[in-house]
Amino acid sequence: MSIVIVTGSAGLVGSEAARFFHDKGLTVIGIDNDMRSAFFGPEASTDWNRRKLEQVLPNYRHAHLDIRDEDAVGTLFARHGAEIELIVHCAAQPSHDWAAKAPITDFTVNANGTLVLLEATRKHCPDATFIHLSTNKVYGDAPNRLPLVETETRYTVDPDHPYSQRGIDEHLSIDHCTHSLFGVSKAAADLLVQEYGRYFDMRTYCFRGGCLTGGGHSGTELHGFLAYLMKCTLEGNPYTVFGYKGKQVRDNIHSHDLVNAFWHVFQNPVRGSRVYNIGGGTHANCSMLEAIDLCQEISGNTLQWSYSDTNRVGDHMWWVSDVRAFEKDHPDWAYAYDLKRTLQDIHDSLRDRDKADFKQSA
Repeated sequence: MSIVIVTGSAGLVGSEAARFFHDKGLTVIGIDNDMRSAFFGPEASTDWNRRKLEQVLPNYRHAHLDIRDEDAVGTLFARHGAEIELIVHCAAQPSHDWAAKAPITDFTVNANGTLVLLEATRKHCPDATFIHLSTNKVYGDAPNRLPLVETETRYTVDPDHPYSQRGIDEHLSIDHCTHSLFGVSKAAADLLVQEYGRYFDMRTYCFRGGCLTGGGHSGTELHGFLAYLMKCTLEGNPYTVFGYKGKQVRDNIHSHDLVNAFWHVFQNPVRGSRVYNIGGGTHANCSMLEAIDLCQEISGNTLQWSYSDTNRVGDHMWWVSDVRAFEKDHPDWAYAYDLKRTLQDIHDSLRDRDKADFKQSA
């Protein structure tokens, strides 16, 4: 029996991974204790997604445990041993703002939790592939030093700069910049994953994601940019744009395209460590102002939004991932979702989720 362990399995990328690898014939063990609701409140709970996975995936098994619990994680890994062929580690505290409120919790979840999983892998299934969902926030605010040009709806990079055509690659330094506490805890986890690959000759991968999104996202104000924006547009809730005139640029990758990248890695994993920037790249990116227009166009509603001149600490003014390193190693991978299709998926999922909630309460 081939087993994949997915942490954060009820979240956006975790649930996408659970469905994807289940459909490929693997038994999926999902680890998730719905800490997202503790971080961001009941509106951000992923319990609805956990119930859905258990209902529709016959070879899905759920483990309600904390990734920081060394005994519980070790027991789970010891039980299945070499049957575990893949670990997809998506569980995290994902917010800049929340990390500043509870730095110890943020660090222990993101860094210590990752260490616990790496050790369990090394002890019980050292030949497994370990895929870690990192973040572009490991680069801190270093991208803000790029020569930026302001246009009507967005910032862009001076066309003479090497990043202007294809985006930011993995050679950007993570040093001498402000990361936010969240960025620090994720950088610690990222480096641990790299070190276990190199030092212990394991198969480890870090994917430094841009904005990860899709219909499975439980978006909230502190995390889940496009999902929360569409939710506010649909429901008539007020939305606040923080800083940079709303012209800050994000690249956006649908969770399906990201998990498909994981699948390509799993087909031919190598020992040692690999690090990839991954996101919508030049294929799918937008500014806040452009995203608002798209949400209004797709939903037919007008968003009630306001502006705060205070940007979030460590926030990027412009981020577009250069994904060529991954494409070079995995040339058969390709995007299935562009920005408009992704937003349509988020819109349809939110609408269908509201209908399902209504039926349950009726």
